[in-house]
Amino acid sequence: MGVVIAIDAGTTGVRAFAVDESGSPCGWSYREFTQYFPRPGWVEHDPTEIWDAVEASLGELRASLDQPVAAIGITDQRETTVVWNRRTGAPLHRAIVWQDRRTADRCRELEAAGHLPFVRERTGLVLDPYFSATKLEWLLGEGGVERSPDLAFGTVDSWVLWKLTGGAVHATDPSNAARTLLYDIRSRRWSDELADLFGVPASCLADVSASSGRFGTTAEGIPVSGIAGDQQAALFGQACFSPGDTKNTYGTGSFVLMNVGPECPAPVEGLLTTLGWELADGAVTYALEGAVFVTGAAVQWLRDGLGMIADAADVEALAASIDDSEGVYLVPAFTGLGSPWWDPYARGVVVGLSRGTGRAHLARAALEAMAYQTRDVVEAMGAASGRRVTTLRADGGASIDDLLLQLQADQLQVPVVRPVVQETTALGAAYLAGLAEGVWGSLDDLASQWKLDAEFAPHMAPAVADARHAGWRRAVERARGWASD
Repeated sequence: MGVVIAIDAGTTGVRAFAVDESGSPCGWSYREFTQYFPRPGWVEHDPTEIWDAVEASLGELRASLDQPVAAIGITDQRETTVVWNRRTGAPLHRAIVWQDRRTADRCRELEAAGHLPFVRERTGLVLDPYFSATKLEWLLGEGGVERSPDLAFGTVDSWVLWKLTGGAVHATDPSNAARTLLYDIRSRRWSDELADLFGVPASCLADVSASSGRFGTTAEGIPVSGIAGDQQAALFGQACFSPGDTKNTYGTGSFVLMNVGPECPAPVEGLLTTLGWELADGAVTYALEGAVFVTGAAVQWLRDGLGMIADAADVEALAASIDDSEGVYLVPAFTGLGSPWWDPYARGVVVGLSRGTGRAHLARAALEAMAYQTRDVVEAMGAASGRRVTTLRADGGASIDDLLLQLQADQLQVPVVRPVVQETTALGAAYLAGLAEGVWGSLDDLASQWKLDAEFAPHMAPAVADARHAGWRRAVERARGWASD
């Protein structure tokens, strides 16, 4: 039948990733693109550069394959906001990235005006600059983008789909639509009331189709049949198909998602409620999510900002060169804090320094911060759902770090497991596309392909883990609200 290709349009680059019918990787290609920081707290991408990276990685991958392509799936960095002209296909502004904080004051205004309960009930989200609607509102105001009939808005999946289909299809799936602050996750439709609140013309919104199903075809006739936001795709790729199944993706940020089944739960303080996916038969899965904005990006900061390491992979050896961070905590709130705090005014801090503090202490504190932030989210999630997380499935680039996963198991006091195929975001997009085209017949077929690479059991005494986590919480209080003036 052929291979399935996933296009994983992430925050720092695009990966084209192919899997065969057994779910085994059979090729990949990667291209980075530029990160733009025009002002403090502002983060932008060039949509044309994203598409160039898609073309280059997809072309290189296909040239290396000796099998036909049965389907293409797309996964993306979700809330990043792209606007373009339907008639010319030209971007109208740089994309505003999910990490961007420029609309923090607008979110605070909306909350002060009493809109938060309505937004929470309809979207499962919070009023935070992380999401797309205030970014789009800014583009249509201060950004100077004209409100014309030719205006098209989308998250990155919509932009890539538009380009893949030669401008024939302007669509998205529920998992991405659910991240815009414009989509009613209960009725599963765009909300006129939310569009009015943010001043968004309904005509610019994409069609919403099932995550697994044919969206369109490329010029060569290859079906594009699966779309999901990166974190929902990772949940799917980790075969978390039963309520209570939980995964964490350690990437630029970290995102903990728990499958909570087919019924949309009530909003939960500190967490997001989101759509996981919708299958071709209409079956819907919801998820609770905790979004941690900076985890792997903290290691990039150690590399690029401080010059402490030459390569991100060096952080594990440096951190492992000492047994204890000796009270040093790094709170990497470079773009605010996500779950469970939702504080866009938090900023990064390092506390507990002494004359004996060195590079290794900062490296270990960066890894520990990933584990502490995940614990904060998992504890909130367990309290909200009434389901105790008994195993955490780990994936993403930083999941190759054994020390990190051991620190995580120690903090959670449950096993942390890593699959053989750690590119679960791309794998999930491929699974959604292949499921739609008959490459795989059922969720059971997909679940049988999950294979264990490594398991990390807790080694630290619970009292010690709790004491270290209490120190982390003290450090977080120092970071919160720092930029409020």
